[in-house]
Amino acid sequence: MGLFDMFKSPRDAAKEEIVETPWHVLGKIEQLDDLVAQSKTKPVAIFKHSTRCGVSRGVLKMFEKNYSLNDDQLKLYFLDLLQNRDISNEIATRFKVNHESPQLIVIKDGVVVHHDSHNGIDAADLTKFI
Repeated sequence: MGLFDMFKSPRDAAKEEIVETPWHVLGKIEQLDDLVAQSKTKPVAIFKHSTRCGVSRGVLKMFEKNYSLNDDQLKLYFLDLLQNRDISNEIATRFKVNHESPQLIVIKDGVVVHHDSHNGIDAADLTKFI
């Protein structure tokens, strides 16, 4: 930490920590059909996040820090659980994966090929599905 770092506002410090992650918002149940179709040409991942959970926030931050893929390699969806619990329930039913938060689900060729939750979520694991 340099001398001038002491004078940064919390907002400036937060801006430096922002990592550009190619998120696509999953906000409608109808998107699940498109997501399955997309998974036939490239893997799709869904990150389920609870905005009120400190553990989820920490896992999300670490995930974004370590994420290195682009949209051509994998399509990455973000699901806000508090606003879209119905979508999370549909994901659990459709893909036979119990709901957890935070949770990462990878879909390839229309089926779940990987899922993990909490501290088991690792962005580096996604390269295995490219």
